[in-house]
Amino acid sequence: MTAIHEVTSSPAVEDVRRALTERWSGAGHRVAEISGYALLAPGKLLRPLLLVTAAEAVGGSREQVLPAALAVEYLHVASLIHDDIIDGDDLRRGRPAVHARFGTPDAIVTGDALILGLFSAVAECASLGVPEPAVLAAVRALSEAGEDLCRGQVQEALLDTEVLAAGADHCLTAYLEVASLKTGALFRGACRAGALLGGGSPAEVAAITGFAEHAGLAFQMHDDLLPFLGDPSVTGKPGTSDAANLRLTFPVLLAVREAGSRSLERILGGGFTPERTLAELRELVTTTGALDLARARAEEEVALARAELGTLPSTEATGLLGAIAEAAVRRDR
Repeated sequence: MTAIHEVTSSPAVEDVRRALTERWSGAGHRVAEISGYALLAPGKLLRPLLLVTAAEAVGGSREQVLPAALAVEYLHVASLIHDDIIDGDDLRRGRPAVHARFGTPDAIVTGDALILGLFSAVAECASLGVPEPAVLAAVRALSEAGEDLCRGQVQEALLDTEVLAAGADHCLTAYLEVASLKTGALFRGACRAGALLGGGSPAEVAAITGFAEHAGLAFQMHDDLLPFLGDPSVTGKPGTSDAANLRLTFPVLLAVREAGSRSLERILGGGFTPERTLAELRELVTTTGALDLARARAEEEVALARAELGTLPSTEATGLLGAIAEAAVRRDR
């Protein structure tokens, strides 16, 4: 069992999984059927766990924030549906992606429906005793996360071979901004919304938001290592996806900084198959030491994330947040 499986086997995750099953296992119409297929896939439910745990870390109640935990999963899964269409990935979580199973038009509409459904889900928290101002603030936090996610998706397209002309340092700066927007957005939104719904003070909300910023970066940095280290049968996604889309990920950009851009230009401009491109990139990031550099930087982000938690009371929930950050860089999927 990997570290990420250990932290996501908590009672909070089981509560979220049970609630998702109750809501989505009996499809009443086609959008509900497709939503259920996407939501009930064997995922980690990491972002709902972050929301619930952040709420509990500031003294909140799991039961009161559970609908919001479902909401952040709606947003996450919707983004995966749309990402797979954009990237042309037909495999997700070890089975056909939504667009491959149901067709692209219905997949797009289902993703849209899930995004819209998050607002009513968060609003349910008011009927469970959460003050309405906190519910409104949580809606704002998740809405901003969704907007950042979209901005990150668009900016990611700029990280191509043309950007290399500006230099590796510029590319790395741009990468960090994209990672903060695209991946960090949902970590930040989940944790901030949880702390707000849990009744956290401004200082507590700020600390948990800072934790999420660094934990999200660590997660993305490690995610970029998986095509070079992971087994597609375990990750549930083709290892050649980034290579096929000629995407400049963190270890690749570090390799360019260490060795210059000429070797990368040869790989990306060589007309190779995705499999050959991945093999060439693997050799590049290994021989330049970029894999080790990327691992070390991800570990630094974990340390910064844990430091943000130092101002919070030492509780089981705070400890779990720290464990989640550690697990983000010790996973195989």
